[in-house]
Amino acid sequence: MFRALADPSRRRLLDSLRKNDGQTLGQLCGQLAMARQSVTQHLAVLQEANLISTVRNGREKLHYLNPVPIHDMQQRWLAPFDQPRLNALAAIKQNAEEPDMKPSFVYVTYIESTPERVWHALTDADLTADFWGHSNISDWQPGSRWEHRRVDGSEIVDCVGRVIESTPPSRLAITFEDPNAQPDDDPSVVTFTVEPYHDIVRLTVTHENLAGDDELHAISAGWPAVMANLKSLLETGHVLPQAPWEMHADLRDAQMARHDA
Repeated sequence: MFRALADPSRRRLLDSLRKNDGQTLGQLCGQLAMARQSVTQHLAVLQEANLISTVRNGREKLHYLNPVPIHDMQQRWLAPFDQPRLNALAAIKQNAEEPDMKPSFVYVTYIESTPERVWHALTDADLTADFWGHSNISDWQPGSRWEHRRVDGSEIVDCVGRVIESTPPSRLAITFEDPNAQPDDDPSVVTFTVEPYHDIVRLTVTHENLAGDDELHAISAGWPAVMANLKSLLETGHVLPQAPWEMHADLRDAQMARHDA
């Protein structure tokens, strides 16, 4: 990752994605005065370092910034020194320079399965209860409501939304909203993209329009945990021995506590 960040052209590409995520190769080439092949090589280095992810959208390939490795580096090298003052300075800089920017998150995993089985796992209430700890309930038709309902007997709904796009078994897009959100609140959007390759499937989760860094931090822990459990279920027939989100119990408890009353 340090090698990838050392080149100023690659840093410019990351800055461009930070400001406008989900760009095509042609759009990114417009940011640099160099040949298309050279930009492609820089993007390959960034992808190898897991600093970007790509998602197919028809004939186009969209590029997304993956902030998790940079966040991990910051935690490793900066957090032990003077994190509170660094966070305050970073917040001031961000509010001054980018008051309207909302973060996004992209996670990619590879599963030994078929697109149909992956789609079924994402949309079946019983299976989501197994690997997510919540039942995702909907008819999954565009415009329909969906609910993220607890399976502890309380029937509490921790998240709701609307189905934006439903194209089995390749693409599902939904809004992700707090049940108590105001009508004029701008919801985040989650897109699942399922791409087959021989005997495996590439599953990409894109979570856009996040409310801020706190929400980004929470989902950066949550999505990998949920997807790891899904991968285990489809490949072995059972979920992981321990729920992986228990390693981030404080974040999960804080999110669920908002709806316990």
